[in-house]
Amino acid sequence: MTETAAVPEWRVIGETVPGASHLRAGIPNQDAILQVRESGRGLPLVVSVSDGHGSNKCFRSHRGSRFAVRKAAQLVGEFLDERRGAFDEGGIERALKETVPREFVRRWRGAVEADLKARPFAAEELEALERKDGARARKLVEENPLLAYGATSLTVAVEESFILYLQLGDGEILCVSESGEVSKALAGDSRLFANETTSLCTADAEKNFRTRLQTLAAERPALVLVTTDGYANSFADEAGFLKVGSDLLEMLRADGIDPINASLKGWLEEATRAGSGDDTTLAIVCRVDALRQPQTEARTKTEGQTKIEGATDTQSATDAASTSA
Repeated sequence: MTETAAVPEWRVIGETVPGASHLRAGIPNQDAILQVRESGRGLPLVVSVSDGHGSNKCFRSHRGSRFAVRKAAQLVGEFLDERRGAFDEGGIERALKETVPREFVRRWRGAVEADLKARPFAAEELEALERKDGARARKLVEENPLLAYGATSLTVAVEESFILYLQLGDGEILCVSESGEVSKALAGDSRLFANETTSLCTADAEKNFRTRLQTLAAERPALVLVTTDGYANSFADEAGFLKVGSDLLEMLRADGIDPINASLKGWLEEATRAGSGDDTTLAIVCRVDALRQPQTEARTKTEGQTKIEGATDTQSATDAASTSA
């Protein structure tokens, strides 16, 4: 009799903190994070992160980012439910490139339009924008109200036999192997440089997503890290940022998930204070069996480890960034 292979357990920990510069300026956290796991079932697991734009024209981006994580998690969850028990690699890849981005953008815009209907732009909002950026900026927002809600989107979904990656705009999704090798889950986008980014608020948003289907037959990542650019930009260089992946794997193996979970918020607050000053968000998707400390690599804990610089273990649908009603 053939035994059925056990399905690995996955957990998610994560946090979002307001940027140090935003705290000084009295600006709300424009990042958002949301994780959803189906009740009573280990998988699928969906985690979504979004970064609302910091431009003065995007004065409601803290709401746009929250709409983004909710709509992404809802849509991807539905997408996986429809395909449960019927894995079609080609069909999933096609839908991930075409149908899912188009439907996601449609739903996000619907949420923004409903918010605008319930809460039209106040004269004070538009007048403040004009004082800061001039009459042309006000005209741009009045012509394209979606601009006020502009945000990025990064979503990872784990199923028994595959992982889905879906990204629009800046931020990073990193995969960490059991041996500690760190790689980017998605190819780079040459349009993302300095403070420029693709966005949900643009007319061609659905065409700008980067997507990937990773089958897990050959290799399963030990960790998947999902971060907004405020975290990556807090490091002196890309090498320092990538090293966080292997450092986290070592620390999770040595200390366990819960102690790392309890430390995330403080690490992120330190990162934004010492680094970018921007809102900072990190979600860590952990394959629990990969965190067992290898017998031959027992590690002595030291106090001089790299600062990882969020921290609630998101066991069910929880929004780590508080929503403004």
